[in-house]
Amino acid sequence: MHKNSVFEQLALWNPHCTQSKEIFASGKELGAVYTRRETVDFILDLTGYTPDKPLHKFTLLEPSFGNGDFLIQAVERLLISYLRINRQDTAEDGLRNAITAIEIDSESAEVAVRRLSDLLSEHGFNESQICSLLGAWLRNDDFLLAEIHSRFDFVVGNPPYVRQELIPDWLMVEYRSRYETIYDRADLYIPFIERSLRLLKDGAVLGFICSDRWMKNRYGGPLRALIAGGYHLKYYVDMVETQAFLSDVTAYPAIFVISRERSGKTRIAHRPKVEVPVLDALSSALVDGTSFADVPVVEVPNVVNGREPWILDSLDQLNIVRRLEVTFPLLEEVGCKVGIGVATGADKAFIGKFDEMDVEPCRKLPLVTTKDIVSGSVKWHGLGVVNPFNDDGTLVDLDMFPRLKSYFEARREIIAARNCARRNPHSWYRTIDRIYPELAKEKKLLIPDIKGEANVVFEPGQYYPHHNLYYIISSEWDLRALQVVLRSGIARLFVGAYSTQMRGGYLRYQAQYLRRIRLPRWNEVPRELREKLIEAARKGDAEVCNRITFELYGLNAEERAALGGNGN
Repeated sequence: MHKNSVFEQLALWNPHCTQSKEIFASGKELGAVYTRRETVDFILDLTGYTPDKPLHKFTLLEPSFGNGDFLIQAVERLLISYLRINRQDTAEDGLRNAITAIEIDSESAEVAVRRLSDLLSEHGFNESQICSLLGAWLRNDDFLLAEIHSRFDFVVGNPPYVRQELIPDWLMVEYRSRYETIYDRADLYIPFIERSLRLLKDGAVLGFICSDRWMKNRYGGPLRALIAGGYHLKYYVDMVETQAFLSDVTAYPAIFVISRERSGKTRIAHRPKVEVPVLDALSSALVDGTSFADVPVVEVPNVVNGREPWILDSLDQLNIVRRLEVTFPLLEEVGCKVGIGVATGADKAFIGKFDEMDVEPCRKLPLVTTKDIVSGSVKWHGLGVVNPFNDDGTLVDLDMFPRLKSYFEARREIIAARNCARRNPHSWYRTIDRIYPELAKEKKLLIPDIKGEANVVFEPGQYYPHHNLYYIISSEWDLRALQVVLRSGIARLFVGAYSTQMRGGYLRYQAQYLRRIRLPRWNEVPRELREKLIEAARKGDAEVCNRITFELYGLNAEERAALGGNGN
C-alpha cells in the first residue's frame, strides 16, 4: 500500500482545525511524553478494555493520541475482539463508532496514521477500508475546545503536561471560561482530566497516566472536589522512578483509574517494575483484590474526601492520621504560626555579605539560609538582606537614606527588571515579600522546604529567614519541645500523608503541609511530659524524640510499629 495515498484520502488533517493548534510549534511544547507498550497494556487491563469483551459494542476516547502509543494497543485489542466472532467484510461498518481519538499536533498524528495503517493492513484491511476507519476515528482538534456530543465507555491516555505560562493569555481565558478545575497554577492536564471525566457514561471508566502533583497540591483542589462529587477512584499506582515512558521524564507519574459510579475503597500499589509478568500479575491483583507478593496491594477507604489532598499510603498510617485529626487541634489552633522567609525577586541585589553592605545599619538584617542550618544548628555564613520597608509596611523614602539610595541605584538594572518592578515602577526597589524586622528577633524553628527527614532547627531570635526556609513561632508552646515533635515520626506522618513526594523519597515540608500537623495544647501536656520533651530536644536523639512524642499522642504498640517506632 502507498502510505501517501492514505494521507491524501484522509480529510481529517486539514486547515479547518480550531485556531489553538497553531500556538504550539513542537511535540515538546505540547507536553508530549510517549508511553511504553507495557505501561499502556497495564492501563488498558485495569480499565477492562480487554479483547475477551465485544469491544466494538463499546466506545473508547483517546483525547490526546500523539503518535499513537495508546491508540495502537487499543485498536489491536478491538480488532482481535471483533474478528474473533465477525466476518472481515463487516468490519468497516462494525468498527466505525468504536473509537474517537483527538490530537492537536498534525505531525505527531501523521506518525499515528502510519502505524494504524500498518496495523489495519496486517489484519487484512484494504486501502479504502483503512481510509474509511481512520477518517471515522481520528480528529485533528484541540480536545479542550472540540465539539463532542457523545459519551464514552472508556477514556484512556496520557494527557499533555503543559504549564500555563506556555499558553497565550487569550487561550487561557477561553479554557478558564469552560473548565472550573483550572485553578491557581494548574497545568493543562487538569482540564483534560475534567473534560474526560464529564464525557464518561454512567459506570464508565477512565485510565490515565500523568503527573501525581494534582492529587495533593493546592491547584488540584477543584478537580479532587469534582471526583468526590460523583466518581470512584478505583486504582492508584505510583510510577515514580519507574520506566513507564520511552524517555526519562522529570515529572512524578502515577496511573489512576476512575469510574463514574458511587465512591468506594481504592486499591493502591507503588512503583512496580515495568515488565510484562510483573504488570500482568499486578493488574490481576488490583482488579480482583488479591495479594501480589512482588508489589503489595492495599485497599484504603476514604481516599477521596472533597477538596482534601489524597492520602495514598498504607491503611495503618491513614487510620492513625484520621484518629489524630479527630483527637487533636491543628498546629495553628494551639498558638503556633507557620510562615516562609523573604523572597526578593533578585537575591543578587538584595542579599550579600552583611558586613560589606554599605547601607544605613537600620536598613539591613542578618539573614539565615538553608546552608546555615545543615548541621542541625545555626552556623551563620554572614549574609544579610536589605530592608526597604518602614515598620508600617510602606516603602522608605530613599532621600531619607542616602547610602541605601546609592546602594539601590548601583543595582537598579537588576532590581527594576523584575516583573513586580515593571508593574509598579514607583515601587521598583521593594522586595517581593514585605520584610517584618521584628521577626528576626523572634525565637523560631526553621525548616527547609525539601528534606528526607525533618531538619528542624531552633533559632534563638537573631536572624531573618530566607525564602527557602519555613519558620514556626509560638505564643504557647515551648519551641524546644515543639522541635522534638516536628522531628518525630508524627510530623513525617502528616507531611508525608499530605505532601507530594519528590524523587529519592524526599518530602516537601511546605507551610500548607506543616499546618496539617495536629498538636495537643501546651497547657494540657502533663508537667513531667513537658520536661521530657525539652530534655529530648537537648539530647537530639531521634529514638528518644519518637518515644516521647508517641507517648504525647497516646499511640499504642501497633500504631508505633506502623510509624517505624517501638512499643516501649
